[in-house]
Amino acid sequence: MDLIVAVYSDWGIGCDGTQPVALSADRVFFRETTRGATVIAGRKTVADFPGQKPLPGRKNIVLTRQEIDVPGFTVCHSPEEALKETGADERVFIIGGGSIYRQMLPYCERAYVTKLSACPRSDTYFPDLDEMPDWEIEKILSEGEENGIAYQMCLYRKKR
Repeated sequence: MDLIVAVYSDWGIGCDGTQPVALSADRVFFRETTRGATVIAGRKTVADFPGQKPLPGRKNIVLTRQEIDVPGFTVCHSPEEALKETGADERVFIIGGGSIYRQMLPYCERAYVTKLSACPRSDTYFPDLDEMPDWEIEKILSEGEENGIAYQMCLYRKKR
C-alpha cells in the first residue's frame, strides 16, 4: 500500500478542509499516479472532491466512523475493514486527510510526497517523514516551479 500527499514547508497539508495552495503540476502527478488504482480517503477529503463525486478511473473507498452512504464509494469503518476490502487490489493509495494518513501510515511501504516551498496557514499536518527513522527518500522524481512556488516530487520508502 502506498500514499500520496502534497506538503508545505512545515509539513502542513490543509486548512479548513481544503488545500490552501495547490499546484496544477501536483494535480497532474496525482491523477497520473493514482489512475487505475484503489484510493482510500476520509469523509472530509471526499467532501472536498469536485461535486463530492468519486474520482474517475479508480476504485474509491471512504474510511469513516460514521454510518453513512456515500454514492459511488465503498464505505469502510476501520483500517482493518479497508485492508480487507483492498486485499486483492494491485495498487492502493491513501489520499488523505490527516487522520486517515495517520491511521494508515503503518500499512504503507511507499509515500509519494510533493514538497511545496510555501507555508500557508494549516490546521492539518502530515508526519515529517524526514524526521522518522523508518522512512527515507528513495529518489526525487521531479522538481520545478509553478506560480513562483518551487516543488519537489519525492518517493519515500519505508526502511526494511
